[in-house]
Amino acid sequence: MHVALLGAMLKWLLYAGVVGILSGSASALFLASLDDVTESRMAHPWLLYLLPLGGALMAYLYVRIGRNAGKGNNLILEQIQGGQERVPLRMAPLVLLGTLLTHLFGGSAGREGTAVQMGGSLSEAVGRALKVDGIDRQILLMCGISSGFGSVFGTPLAGTIFALEVVAVGLVSYRAILPCFIASVVGNLVTIGWGIHHLHYEMGAAPDMSWAVVLKVAIASVLFGLAALLFSELTHGLKKLYAKLLTNPMLRSFVGGLVVIALVFVFQTRDYLGLGIPLIQSSFDGAVAPLAFLWKTLFTALTLGAGYQGGEVTPLFAIGAALGHSLAGLLHLSAPFLAGLGFIAVFSGATNTPLACFVMGIELFGSESMIYMFLACVVSYLFSGHTGIYSSQQIGVSKSKLHPLAAGATLGNVKLKKAVRGERDEGL
Repeated sequence: MHVALLGAMLKWLLYAGVVGILSGSASALFLASLDDVTESRMAHPWLLYLLPLGGALMAYLYVRIGRNAGKGNNLILEQIQGGQERVPLRMAPLVLLGTLLTHLFGGSAGREGTAVQMGGSLSEAVGRALKVDGIDRQILLMCGISSGFGSVFGTPLAGTIFALEVVAVGLVSYRAILPCFIASVVGNLVTIGWGIHHLHYEMGAAPDMSWAVVLKVAIASVLFGLAALLFSELTHGLKKLYAKLLTNPMLRSFVGGLVVIALVFVFQTRDYLGLGIPLIQSSFDGAVAPLAFLWKTLFTALTLGAGYQGGEVTPLFAIGAALGHSLAGLLHLSAPFLAGLGFIAVFSGATNTPLACFVMGIELFGSESMIYMFLACVVSYLFSGHTGIYSSQQIGVSKSKLHPLAAGATLGNVKLKKAVRGERDEGL
């Protein structure tokens, strides 16, 4: 038995290590390029006016050569769940180019989706080269998620758990824990080896434990969960609305770019464009407008809803940190402390991955506030309901026995059944 286990360990050290090297290198290229295009956008404000054309161009490329790559992260999740589609290698360069164009021209989007999709497509290519079977293919795809996530944020432990946790709500698959750990750690080391440095924030000293503080954190965490719910529902709703009103993907992205430009003029600020890093920094050590979290939600949902490439996670960090900062005065708690909790908790609610987000909090902020971080992630996860940014995420276990859902259903299926039920009720 131990000989077989040793053989399996050596196999995954090789397989997952290769995935980590490829994904880590891809993340390094992406992060360096992202810094360059962001600096270009800041230096040349007129680039914003090219956002509609950039979006239309990427929509055209996805229509012409993207095929099922347009399904993004959901395609990778479906294959881990036993799907029979191929994750195409062209997904990596397409999502890389699309995300860079989104940020060059001022769209509000993130970066985790790009890293995960690059990791998934590269791991699929490794699997085809090695001629792995169905189970090993699924594990390799999970390695792609973990290495992409861990390397792009500099959080290898969170990357490991995220890949195990994101496939099904309420369930964690341990069969891939070692391969995902290897891939995530290797990916992170490779990214650092390429000279990439990750941003870190300080949430300050944890308040002394008391019933009053626990209650305040719980109240804030409920609001974090509702913010995650709002983000997910608004993004999915705008995607459906854009698709219904504008069936041509190129026209949809073009009009979506015009809408973002119009919002910049309405709000008279560009603070809500791009990743949202300045908003995150201000949430920890500066001043933030009370409704900044809401405006970042709107800008990001409109960008992604129109079909622009990028991720959701970094904007979710910004939304959570800004909301935490806004709640600090009302709850009489430190702004950096609540910003740190919001940073991980809104992400937890939107992705249904409370353990990964808790571990991410420890990796980013240290362990001093870990009890509060765990509370924030779990409460936000519960109050975000059965929704999330990944429509192909399966229901492993319902979040409440008072709201039972069939195991194996996806978040998209749940939403579709609710919509059909609503149409029937309207017809009565």
